[in-house]
Amino acid sequence: MNSENTSSYFKRHIFFCLNERKSGEVSCAQHNAQAAFDHCKNRVKELGLAGLGQVRVNKAGCLDRCSGGPVAVVYPEGVWYSYVDHADIDEIVQSHLKNGQVVERLVTPEHLGR
Repeated sequence: MNSENTSSYFKRHIFFCLNERKSGEVSCAQHNAQAAFDHCKNRVKELGLAGLGQVRVNKAGCLDRCSGGPVAVVYPEGVWYSYVDHADIDEIVQSHLKNGQVVERLVTPEHLGR
């Protein structure tokens, strides 16, 4: 395991909101969140970043940041991202998940909640 984070099973987790609101209220699922999740999971595997001491890509229900959606959050840093397409996901994977550099242009504005 990586010496900079020896107490964690995974170095980083990225959680994708895949929530779909039945009420018709805007939700991440309406913005192709499942496809983004699938793409991220594939890219992490392709780059050899998946597994113990590395990166875990997870599904999540509502993360309560709907107005910024679709959203994903990376831990342990707690960085929230709003993304549009697979190119954005690729940038998050390469820059943040692989190299530890936050993609500032995709950070969800703090004031955006539900």
